[in-house]
Amino acid sequence: MKILFIYSLQDAQSATKPLRSEGQMQFGISYISSFLKKHGHKTKLVVLSRMFKKQKEGILDRCIKGFDPQLICFTTVSTEYQFVSSIAKYIKNHHRNIYLLIGGPHVSLNPENILSDDFDALCVGEGENAVLELVTQLESNITPSGIPNLWIKKGSHIERNPQRPFLQDLDSLPFPDREMWKEWTDEHPGSLAPILLGRGCPFQCTYCSNHALKKLASGAYVRFRSPDNIIEEIKEILTDYPTKRDFYLEVETMGVNKKCDFELCSKLEQLNATLDKPLNFGVNLRIASNADYEDLFIRFKRCNFKFVNIGLESGSERVRREILRRNYTNNDLINAVSLAKKHGLKVNFYNMIGIPGETLIDFEETIKINRICQPDTQMLSIFYPYPGTDLYYLCKEQGLLNEPIDGNMERAKAILDLPGFPKRQIQQNYIWFTFNVYKGFKPISKILASVMVHKIYSSSFLNKLYRLITQINLFKRLKYLLKF
Repeated sequence: MKILFIYSLQDAQSATKPLRSEGQMQFGISYISSFLKKHGHKTKLVVLSRMFKKQKEGILDRCIKGFDPQLICFTTVSTEYQFVSSIAKYIKNHHRNIYLLIGGPHVSLNPENILSDDFDALCVGEGENAVLELVTQLESNITPSGIPNLWIKKGSHIERNPQRPFLQDLDSLPFPDREMWKEWTDEHPGSLAPILLGRGCPFQCTYCSNHALKKLASGAYVRFRSPDNIIEEIKEILTDYPTKRDFYLEVETMGVNKKCDFELCSKLEQLNATLDKPLNFGVNLRIASNADYEDLFIRFKRCNFKFVNIGLESGSERVRREILRRNYTNNDLINAVSLAKKHGLKVNFYNMIGIPGETLIDFEETIKINRICQPDTQMLSIFYPYPGTDLYYLCKEQGLLNEPIDGNMERAKAILDLPGFPKRQIQQNYIWFTFNVYKGFKPISKILASVMVHKIYSSSFLNKLYRLITQINLFKRLKYLLKF
């Protein structure tokens, strides 16, 4: 059977090559695609963007005509749902015989009204076995029914099937389908190949969906792949892409279970010892209270880790502790960064602004900690209240939301007008953050280039103009300046 996957994103560089690198691939549908292929089915991917929505119908029609799928699978986050729903509506109006299934975090956390749109079924939680069962029934001309994890539309009635337990043996899955993304990616030299080390997260960060997703099914939510299985995937990537040298290890818990971390590092070191040119790695580091990362960073150095990402989010200990549920001190962070730099690791910070309950004074603490630590790079995003998360419900309780929430310029446009931090100040601090952090530490030309980019990303008009200029290759100089 032929199954088409549709993925959408806002920040696309063109209609035909919307993805900048393989690092933007979505793991959920990549695993489902490889799982279906393992069972003898054919899959294809279409990547669409709201930025180029006028081209979507032509792209869809050409793909559907050429591939002739019997099932189309969508995935969505909350800010993409309206666009994805419009795609489903168009397909139902022009290709009525194709069965439409939707899944993803927004659907899993907010399933109640999804099937009032043009979808035939929705998937709550993990999709590999559920989609395979659906494909089997459709291929046998059986009206879909009784499939765990699926809600199925039957006229005016919705069949709500129970949840199957979380899949425990991740090593049993085939590696994610990377081939499906090549057509849609304008790959640049040195781009990172992402490797998913496990599923689930043990932490309870209020802005994240993990604390809600873990309640969907029974069984352990936090699961890891074996180091040997991870190494085998890396070897497979090297077979398909012999020049690939840079890998990002996707996991939320590095630094928490040192025994597991050391075992993986040992395997990576052994792999590099067999290669003429060693591989480079990066990972997210979870900061913990009073943790000592010396021995971990020594092993990182031995197996050629080049950088760590750290989710600081807020430099205010009060905001982290009372609002975000991230319990470590600024001294814990500063010590970790100092050790990382001592062992030759570059450090990237993830920062957030506009958090409910945050004040301008709190945000000035974020600037202060960044100035003290001087991360090699940093990323700032404006808080977005994703439906289904604890902070979304807190925003509703406090009357901070004007719904429907504007999903345009997601995480680059202020959503909340906070009592101690007005929307205007949030937007202004977003634009000038890099200047305030690196002033006196980095060349002013590079700092101002970053300020310009934040200004562009937070303005719909300037964003469209930027895309136009980018497409005619007149913006390469700014891109060069941003590489600092």
